[in-house]
Amino acid sequence: MFPIIRTRYLDSHSQGMLVITPPRHGRLTLPARFSGLYKLDGRIWTVHFVPGSRLQLSATMAFSDLRALHSVIGQAIDTIEQVYKSQNPPLEYPSLDVPYYSSQKHSPEVDRAEELKLDPAVFAAANHIVAACGQLTASVHKPFFQLVELMNGSNVAALFHFVEQANIPEILRDAGPKGSSTKEIAQRVAEIRAVTPGAKAIDIDPSKIGHILRVLATYHWVREVAPDVFANNRLTSFIDSGKSVEQLKLAPQKKYDETDGVAAFVGQAGDEVFKLMSHFSQWLLDGGLTTNAPNGLPLALAFNTPLKYYEWLEQPGNEWRLARFGHAMNGTRYWEIAENVIHGFPWSELRQNSVVVDIGGGIGSVSVILSQAYPHLRFVVEDRAPVVAIARQSWVSKHAELFDSGRVTFHAQDFFEEHRSFDVPGVGTVVHPDVFLARAVAHNWPDKDVKELLSVLRRAAGPYTQLLLVDNLLPYACVDDKTDIGSASEGAVRSLVPEGSPLLPNLGKASANGYLLDISMLGIFDAKERTFREMDALTQAAGWKITNVKRAVGSLWAYTTAVPI
Repeated sequence: MFPIIRTRYLDSHSQGMLVITPPRHGRLTLPARFSGLYKLDGRIWTVHFVPGSRLQLSATMAFSDLRALHSVIGQAIDTIEQVYKSQNPPLEYPSLDVPYYSSQKHSPEVDRAEELKLDPAVFAAANHIVAACGQLTASVHKPFFQLVELMNGSNVAALFHFVEQANIPEILRDAGPKGSSTKEIAQRVAEIRAVTPGAKAIDIDPSKIGHILRVLATYHWVREVAPDVFANNRLTSFIDSGKSVEQLKLAPQKKYDETDGVAAFVGQAGDEVFKLMSHFSQWLLDGGLTTNAPNGLPLALAFNTPLKYYEWLEQPGNEWRLARFGHAMNGTRYWEIAENVIHGFPWSELRQNSVVVDIGGGIGSVSVILSQAYPHLRFVVEDRAPVVAIARQSWVSKHAELFDSGRVTFHAQDFFEEHRSFDVPGVGTVVHPDVFLARAVAHNWPDKDVKELLSVLRRAAGPYTQLLLVDNLLPYACVDDKTDIGSASEGAVRSLVPEGSPLLPNLGKASANGYLLDISMLGIFDAKERTFREMDALTQAAGWKITNVKRAVGSLWAYTTAVPI
């Protein structure tokens, strides 16, 4: 059922007729006194109206709507199957039950089947499946059950954080497809904790391990292959660090070193983000809803600190959190397909030894990807001094040739301070870089700070310097027919789905991660992901003009190019 729309109506229309406009539909004219069903555009509307009373209007979901969503799923599966069967040899879609460990070698067919999941046609079709399934679930699942699941979603996050912290994916990898009993899992967890500095030795009840993992099995994040016996599946394997249990015993503090950062992301999200978001509602109601909130940040409530997030990370005692944060940001590259950032800007058109400054680039994850794809460019990763100090060592021996050759270098720079010139090996002193790259930077700051940052970059820009902003550009959850936005920039999107599609215009659940990230940014930084219009207004206010927006395949990420005004 759709929400009931209630409105006040007094019998003032001529000829005693009532004219109403149902959401997303045309005008509906009814007698002034009416009770019954009305069919409009294939949808059944239940209407009850008596002059002087409240109009009650609700839309009944027709079976045609359910079948339209079902059709979306079927067509998307057909598209995916066509891509996989067109390979030589034809391939099957990867099974949820079979782990895929990125740290291990696989047959060419297995690797190719995994790679095809990122094929643009497959990725788009998968998004349609996720969106349609989410919309179907919302339509047919009992509302109270949906409410219970929503309000207890923090339980799942807490359990998943425990699983990562207890190294259960690594334990189950060693166990193989037959899995491991809860008793065996408890024993291995205890062994690792016994050699982990600062970890408290405890007796572990295997039945509690079973209850925890059974919840995650219900959400398809692990398999229960027999009663109280669990094994990794494709999703669990995604957060496996690749470290063996013996490696974790020898150096538990190095779990995230030389990894893809996904396990570190789970650790960071389940620690500081989870804790501060538990104070989110209180913070909002006590002043957080105000522009430039006067009551600090939820971080203050969670960790009893007046500092901002990055400053707090750099405090004595948080060294492990700061190191984990760098690895976690490496893991966030999965928000995009690597090829998106490689092709999101005309890098190949830049001249030999052009200098790209990676603003707030952390340990240089994006610059490493780009430098491998475009060896003719020089990348300078800029961040705060404590981050730069640990950046090179975070990679250990990986990509040593990029760092040793000077193709990727690090430079300490607070991006709210006036941008300083710097030296680049093989180039010399650079005053005006060719490109300022700011990936996932603007979403960390409120509007006033983003304007200041962009203004600093504008003053450091030469006449031919380009700015590339890589952030989510959030579409509305409705069709956006407003074309006149008072800007010469291009980038607003009317809808992410084809005309006439039953799906939400923003792809619903398939896009949910962008909107959840938006709220995380609000909680951590009093910041946000932005719509195109919000980003356009900020760039223009700081002296930049957006000249191109290239949207990422299958996600809300966008590559927004701007030039000095």
